[in-house]
Amino acid sequence: MNFNFLKDFRPELIRSLRSYNKEKFTADLMAGIIVGIVALPLAIAFGISSGVTPERGIITAVVGGFLISLLGGSTVQIGGPTGAFIVIVHGIVEQYGFEGLAIATVLAGIMLILMGALKLGTVIKFVPYPIVVGFTSGIAVTIFFTQINDFFGLATPKLPADFLEKWAVYSQYFHTIDPWTTLVAVASVLIIFVTPKISQKIPGALVAIVLMTVVVYLMKTYGGIHSIETIGDRFAINADLPEAKHIAFNLESVRLLFPSAFTIAMLGAIESLLSATVADGVTGHRHNSNMELVAQGVANIVTPFFGGIPATGAIARTMTNINNGGRTPVAGVVHAVVLLFILLFLGDLTGYIPMACLAGVLVVVAYNMSEWRTFLSLTKQSKSTLAVLLTTFLLTVIFDLTIAIEVGLLLAVFAFIKRVTESTEISLITDKIDMSKEIESHADNSNDEVLYLPKGVEVYEIVGPFFFGIANKFDEKMRTIGDRPAVRIIRMRKVPFIDATGLNNLETLCRNSRKEKIAVILSGVKENVHESLKKSAIPQLIGEENICSNIHLAVERAKVLTEMKGKKDLRKDAKKDPTKEKKSRRNEEHELNEKN
Repeated sequence: MNFNFLKDFRPELIRSLRSYNKEKFTADLMAGIIVGIVALPLAIAFGISSGVTPERGIITAVVGGFLISLLGGSTVQIGGPTGAFIVIVHGIVEQYGFEGLAIATVLAGIMLILMGALKLGTVIKFVPYPIVVGFTSGIAVTIFFTQINDFFGLATPKLPADFLEKWAVYSQYFHTIDPWTTLVAVASVLIIFVTPKISQKIPGALVAIVLMTVVVYLMKTYGGIHSIETIGDRFAINADLPEAKHIAFNLESVRLLFPSAFTIAMLGAIESLLSATVADGVTGHRHNSNMELVAQGVANIVTPFFGGIPATGAIARTMTNINNGGRTPVAGVVHAVVLLFILLFLGDLTGYIPMACLAGVLVVVAYNMSEWRTFLSLTKQSKSTLAVLLTTFLLTVIFDLTIAIEVGLLLAVFAFIKRVTESTEISLITDKIDMSKEIESHADNSNDEVLYLPKGVEVYEIVGPFFFGIANKFDEKMRTIGDRPAVRIIRMRKVPFIDATGLNNLETLCRNSRKEKIAVILSGVKENVHESLKKSAIPQLIGEENICSNIHLAVERAKVLTEMKGKKDLRKDAKKDPTKEKKSRRNEEHELNEKN
């Protein structure tokens, strides 16, 4: 049995350890510790904003981050919870509870493994850019507005999931704004933006959380200010090792959660591969996209059993890893271990972190995700790009991310088909072909600059893929023909592929031509297209000898067929009029005598 295919699915960690040494370990250790510290506030913030407890966010970063680094196809990818999942995760938790989220995440993990196993990693990266920007900007806007409550300390009841209804509640309770909470949130945002100007090594989010936690503790203890809510006021932090839990799967829950699982899988695939691609540009390495998808899938299957939420590659943490010297997956493993130690030994301290500070962190995350400059530049492009962008954006914000991705992909597919159909050309030639500028003439060692067509021969050249979009266009072209030719040459040298609809239309044309006694010749058929033709009835309908490798052979074959057709017509006429037969014989004898 051949196991060579397993080479394509070898974790990057195995490759990295072959040339591992003390210097690399020291660099990975320092980078892993720093990334672990940086990941802590983000994991907590993403966990809370997703509608679950803060330790679930940390568990996701520990378990998911460990497995993604252990099995992934990137040398520097750091995995964990990300802002992209907040909207979809919160919606699932609201509707189906954490049990439903666990089922959807496991299903998404299975989908990701299948994507990797089918080697769809390179295909996922070609998801249209307007869709990615549309739902990323939509997620950013949604994250921003979900933080209004904690940012301003509003005394609102439980907020509805619907965007417009949420704004109605905000407008009713905005008078309950707490100045101290707002001050902490604004100060956190300012610290995050100012810190990089002082030091690139220390992340602003970590500085803001440490400073604001200390400040709020002092304000509560010595200033008598108790209106600023902390994590401990809202959640009971469980700082124990996570235990494996049972997830009850059934057909009904799988059916209900399948669309949400598909959205999680698509988001995870796109974000992780985007992060890995960005990292490749910095490190100079090339990641294995299919192995990365498999690792993401395993992480999302295992993490829910320990109480975690969906995990994927995180661009910010991956770049922090690179900037601090991490160059192998060992740094990601260290980052997961550091987070685990923080959870076990310092988990109680996270209860003092102000909710307003976390809201400030997420507001900055939303700003960075929004890509508003890119969004504005895309609005100035084609109408189809604008339609896909705005549709995906508005559906994400107002309705649901699952619907946004599905509709956005559908619009992008239609726009792509329209562009390809418009770019594919079908031309009709009835007299001569200029061969002076064609590579095909040189390949055949032909010096003919002009190739003249016999009378009664027409050439139809298709430039572009012969798929279902262009097949109908080809049919319309054929219907506009006035006179019936003796031979139709269909030139396919620039047809890269043909799909089932194209085969069916071409087969129908061959059948109709056969009924009308019009010969059909295919010219310049590529090998892959020829293989597709063999699976249809076309070779039997027109004859294998009428499938020619180039236009010269096709024209020569057309001459033979027109001569044969001409002789047959003469014989038919002779039966009707014997004098014509005598004239035909005299002409043949005269031609023979002249040759002799």
